[in-house]
This record gives sequence, structure tokens and C-alpha cells, in this order.
Amino acid sequence: MSVTEIAPVAASPVHEDVEAVRATFRSGRTRPLAWRIAQLHGLLRFVDECEADIAAAIESDLGRSPMATFMADVGPVRHEIRHTLAKLPRWVKPTSVRISAATAPGKAFTVPEPKGVVLILGTWNFPLLLTIQPLVSALAAGNTAIIKPSDLADATGRVIAEKLPRYVDPGAVRVILGDGTVNRELLKLPFDHTFFTGSTVVGRAVMEASAKHLTPVTLELGGKSPAVVAADADIEVAARRIAWAKSINAGQTCIAPDYVIVEEAVRPRLVEHLLRELPAHAANDSTHIVNRRHLDRLVGALQASGGEISGGAVDYGKLSLAPALVTDPDLDSELMREEIFGPILPVISVASIADAVDFINDRPKPLALYLFTESSAVEKVVVEQTSSGAMGINHLLYQLLVPELPFGGVGDSGLGRYHGKHGFDTFSHQKAVLRKPSRPDLALAYPPYSAGVAAMMRRLMG
Repeated sequence: MSVTEIAPVAASPVHEDVEAVRATFRSGRTRPLAWRIAQLHGLLRFVDECEADIAAAIESDLGRSPMATFMADVGPVRHEIRHTLAKLPRWVKPTSVRISAATAPGKAFTVPEPKGVVLILGTWNFPLLLTIQPLVSALAAGNTAIIKPSDLADATGRVIAEKLPRYVDPGAVRVILGDGTVNRELLKLPFDHTFFTGSTVVGRAVMEASAKHLTPVTLELGGKSPAVVAADADIEVAARRIAWAKSINAGQTCIAPDYVIVEEAVRPRLVEHLLRELPAHAANDSTHIVNRRHLDRLVGALQASGGEISGGAVDYGKLSLAPALVTDPDLDSELMREEIFGPILPVISVASIADAVDFINDRPKPLALYLFTESSAVEKVVVEQTSSGAMGINHLLYQLLVPELPFGGVGDSGLGRYHGKHGFDTFSHQKAVLRKPSRPDLALAYPPYSAGVAAMMRRLMG
């Protein structure tokens, strides 16, 4: 077999579902604006009418309270749907493009068309948000979709599989449950776009599998998102906000602050405030670590950190880990090499903001970067001299809630973006169209060209 050939894919347990939604797409019924709006209204009813079931499932999976689930999963999805419903009639319209003298007369425009069949591989830490929010954009763009929730949030996956088909076109959206074996079977099949949320390691595997079919991918990954605290920052506010953001979902959040870089002059004050704020905020979050394997990973990384540890009590029966502050960890330790994804917060001190910038730039690009400062000059330095998927200044996480800000990573933290119009564009192909009149059809436009016509064409085409 040559390198340009791909072996035929044998029928798999998921093959029929994929072919069914492909047939629906080819029928053309997903293209009209009315169908797309109907699906979005259905998604909104699903979230509203099934909120109690969703909250109970997430509590079963993660121990998270219903109000925390509303804030983290339900509310943002509702907001995304409402925003998309308000803007979609404008997004679907063709966009005119100016033409040059060389191509006149005529009219040029782009038409957003659906890509086709989309695969959405969800994740467990926000099992509604990170599964349904990309579906909002996929359906708004007129696609059909295969949804594969994470098996680590099994109860939530079952609710989505049971309830969602009652609210959207079941011929256009199929929910498939199962473990990683099912993910691998799906990735053997050709899709028109694959959307994955998860770790960088698995993201590479998703991209490799998708490349065999030249399937475009959106990879929402993670990485180590730093919070930089400058000497001129409001230390009390910075500590409170960092502790709040780190405590949400027991630290199992891709845009949580993974570690803190603080200027040495204010390190003692920041540590003092963090030691007070971390337990206080964690007491308001009932989320547990997702399973024993992840808890063991966190405990091992904490014990091998090489730094001074405060907190970190473990309850294996409840799968809980109390917040731990680690000052001056070994920079070669797992804690500083891998994304933590738990309630452990390392603190690194540096002499200056320039050193903080160098520290960040010496490592893979993060999904989010946070800065606490009252100085516009410091802000300018960090914004301009670092690269990250997003940046928050004097607060954390809130960039996720602005629907017209793109959400996505760069480098190891991800590929592609979504939310709002960015999500619609991700799941659409912008088809270029040029329309020209049949007449006039001047002979001089065709070869052979006289010297005068050739000179004119050189000027026009410049």
C-alpha cells in the first residue's frame, strides 16, 4: 500500500450511527436557518427542563453541588445558546468582498456553509458545558453531530444520552456512550471536523488519528496556566481571587491557575493571604477528585514536589484532597512539569517581572495567563512579551464568559477556538464565490494579446 492510500475501515459498532447522521446531512434538512434555530431552542429546553437531572448526575459523578453546577455548566450553556440565537440570522448571511479592476465586472462574496458530520469528544470535569457548548456552535452552523461524553462522568453521560434526543433532531445528533475503546473506534472513521477537549497527550493522539482522513481538528487542551503577581498588585484581592479560582471544581479546571509567580518583595504577604483564603474557598466547594487514580497521582506529585507544603490532607474514602500550598517546589518535579488539575498551588518567587516573563517563555504556552498589577507598564510588558490562549488581568476565569472572546489554546495548550461567532466559524467552511455577467464577453480578454492589451493587463494585475 502506498503512503497516500488508507485501508478501508471495517464496520464497527459506531459505524451505523455515523452513517445515519451523514445521511441526514446529505438530505439537506440541516441547512435552513429555521432548522438550526429549532435545534437551538431544543437545546435550551433540554438544559432548562433537565437541569435537576443534570445536577444530580454531576453530583453523583463529581460531588459538585447543584448551585455550583448551575454556575459552571448550566448557566454558561444557556448564555451561549441565547447569544447564538440572537446573532445567528446575521452570521449565516453571505459577506461581500470588494473585487479589483482586473476581475470587474462581477460580484464576490463568501458563503458560510456547514462542514458536514462533526465528532465532539467531551470531557469529565465540566461534563455538560464541554460537551453541549461546542454542540451549540456545530448545530448553529448547520452540521450533524456525533456526541461522545466522557465515561469518567458516566452518570452525566447517561442523562445526555437519554434526554437529549427528545429535544433535538435525533437523525442529526447521536449520543454514543462507552470508554476509550469507543473513542478509538470513532477516530478510525472519517469526519468533517473533530472537536476534542482533554489532555495534551490525548490531544496529540486525536490529531494523529484525524490526520489519516485529513479531518480538521479543534483541540481544547490545558497545560500549566500561571498567575503572575507583581509587587504593585493589591495582594489581598489577588490572593482571594486566586484561591477562589483554584478551588472551583476542586482545581479540576483547565483554565485554573496552575501555579503562581510572585515578585520576591511581596511573596511573604501573598503566601500569608493564600494560606487563609485557600481553605475558606475550598470549604464552599463539595467537588471531589474524579477517581482514585487521579487522587493517587495528585498525592504522589505533592509528596515528590521538593517544596515546603502547607495543607494537603487526604481522605481516600471521600476522594478528597484539601488545598495544598507548595512554596519553592523543585522545578524539575512532576508538580512543575505536568498540569496539576487538582487543589495544589505551587508558588515560585522571582526577582522581577522580566524574570517572570522569562520563566513563562521557557515553558510550553499556557491556555490562560493571569496577571495582577496596578501598573499599565507592567501590563503592557506581560501582554506583549508572552503568548497564551487567553489572558486575564486582575481576575481569573471570567474571560470564559465573554461570548465574543475566542476560547482556545496555542501550542501545547490547544489548536483552534470557539464560543460565539468563533464557534460558528470553526464549524463552517467559508466558501468563496465570484459571479460575473455573461455579457459583455470581449475578445480582447482572450489570447493572443496585442502589445497594447498586454500592457493594459500588466497595469491592471499590477
